Amino acid sequence: MPQSLSKLLVHLVFSTKDRIPCLSSDTRNELYPYLATVFSNLNCHALRIGGVEDHVHALFLLGKTTSVSEVVEKIKVPTSKWLKVHYPQLGVFHWQNGYGAFSVGQTETEKVIAYIDGQSEHHRQVTFQEEYRNFLAKYQLEYDERYVWD
Repeated sequence: MPQSLSKLLVHLVFSTKDRIPCLSSDTRNELYPYLATVFSNLNCHALRIGGVEDHVHALFLLGKTTSVSEVVEKIKVPTSKWLKVHYPQLGVFHWQNGYGAFSVGQTETEKVIAYIDGQSEHHRQVTFQEEYRNFLAKYQLEYDERYVWD
């Protein structure tokens, strides 16, 4: 086959270091468009970005020449620097070391977008830790609790 084609949807979840709730609504309103630009520069189209004070969800199309781990590294580093420059009060800001990346079927796209859009309401009832454990269970990922929460 002479042409390489792919369409891989990824639901990415990552937290602030120690889940510190430091991303205010105003901060997130500026951060998400910047994140979308970073995704775009990596040839990964962000379909939706959202979250709450202590974590981010992103649904994106994985570029055909980039691995998920490369994308995560290449979005965390510049966004961390961007946050520190634009919000001096976040001078010691860091993202958590790890992340969760989950495959999404084409027919589930709208459902995941709605889920991301509903994060504020969702987290009135469920903590980030509960949410993340639910993802790990849903996707049948084995993990060691000692190393999930850095």
